[in-house]
Amino acid sequence: MKDFDKLCREFEQIDADTYADVLMSKSEAILPVLMAFSEDGLTGAEIFASFIYGALAADGKLSEEEYALVYPLLHIFLGDDVNYEDTAKAFRSMKSDNREMKKRVDEMVDLIGLFSDELKADIIIVIMLICAVDGKISLREKNWIKQLIK
Repeated sequence: MKDFDKLCREFEQIDADTYADVLMSKSEAILPVLMAFSEDGLTGAEIFASFIYGALAADGKLSEEEYALVYPLLHIFLGDDVNYEDTAKAFRSMKSDNREMKKRVDEMVDLIGLFSDELKADIIIVIMLICAVDGKISLREKNWIKQLIK
């Protein structure tokens, strides 16, 4: 796990321009595949949003600053309907229901397992970037990411 911790430190130290470039390029690679794939009637954007919301909720906190940093990505994929209040409400519902969070993680692990190793790696990179948006990948976030990597 030393390599994982080293990778986390690299994500925590990434500069803002590189952060934005990598996040957008990886997201642009992920979304078309997810749009071609539909599970339970979900659109590609909704599937991708579930990964983003899961990453935001992984540490159990959602600050307005964290939301502001991720907002451009949410806006691109979810449109004008996304706002802090609705995101915070979705976050609180996920946070307050551990069974729901466990179910989401299980669904995400199953979903990630359906894709190529390259796409799976891209999804994990986006998740790690989102977790590192505040400059720190917490222990809770690391444990959550590890579950997705299994």
